[in-house]
Amino acid sequence: MKNTNSTSFLEATFRDIFPQDSWSRDQATAHLDQLTMPHWALGRLMDLAVDLAGMTRSIDPPVARKTVVIMVGDHGVTAEGVSRYPSEVTAQMVYNFIAGGAGINALARQAGADVKVVDMGADADFGELVGSGKIISKKIGPGTANIARGPAMTRTHAVLAVEAGVEVANALAEEVDVFGTGDMGIGNTTPSTAVAAAITGKPVAELTGRGTGLDDDGLKKKIQIIEQALDINRPDGGDGMDVLAKVGGFEIAGIAGLILGAAAHRKPIIVDGFISTAGALIAQSIEPFVRDYIICAHRSVEQGHRAMHEKLGCEPLLDLNMRLGEGTGAALAMNIVDAAKAVLTEVATFEDAGVTGTPAA
Repeated sequence: MKNTNSTSFLEATFRDIFPQDSWSRDQATAHLDQLTMPHWALGRLMDLAVDLAGMTRSIDPPVARKTVVIMVGDHGVTAEGVSRYPSEVTAQMVYNFIAGGAGINALARQAGADVKVVDMGADADFGELVGSGKIISKKIGPGTANIARGPAMTRTHAVLAVEAGVEVANALAEEVDVFGTGDMGIGNTTPSTAVAAAITGKPVAELTGRGTGLDDDGLKKKIQIIEQALDINRPDGGDGMDVLAKVGGFEIAGIAGLILGAAAHRKPIIVDGFISTAGALIAQSIEPFVRDYIICAHRSVEQGHRAMHEKLGCEPLLDLNMRLGEGTGAALAMNIVDAAKAVLTEVATFEDAGVTGTPAA
């Protein structure tokens, strides 16, 4: 798909997104029912195997080629003191990703996954990295505006940013079987919480966490800033693009677009932590069928994450008290995806193994 018009481009993407294939799900279920173990003894691992079959339209789902895509963006709201770290850390961490020294690099290597970095809206010039092919440039602008004072971006820029995320998925689809989402953007738990509040309708105080480690006074200030942003901007919780434009971020938009693009290509997409789940909420609001391709990696210690998962209708695979982001949870969950595929394709049936048993009743 070529981007010639934003509306038609996104509509074309939406037309390629269908629910999981019921025939493939039924075939996978029937096969798993016959395995040499008590009925459904591997629980959610077997549920995931069925989902993978439905997503990929295959009872031998391809999952070997894995890539975590880190969307990068800066946020004007950091001027309000909502993070313990200065905004310059966003660019510094991009160089760390490229050097292979970040948490995501270690966990992606362990999972056999590639890492791609996309500049959606960092307040930095990565010209030399773009020129050498080390990062992908989809920059919409040098960071969003301060949501405590007005909208994060125009609706046009929100559409362009989501579209850019779809373009990344399109460009990578031929070489990727399983996508993982990642993020980098100092201050981005603040817009993510605002997105969660707008879409779930829950009080800000119930959703707001400590981000990079705010103390009690810092947490109170963060809650006040998010409430102020929602009061000033009045996002429409039923319109994902409106929420994104008013209180979101460029990297959140890129994640939403990546999810939409992965779903259009019938590729599983593992959604990482709090910021990535904000992107998933935007994607689901824009096109509800994307839910059929989302695998929620983990539940972070950010207290609003549970409410976000409930709104998505997605139970995460892991709960390890993580709060790093970067795609680290997605990389860990890729191991579980591999395990689900192995159960579906490598475990013998009672008949194959010559074992006497009582398969599914």
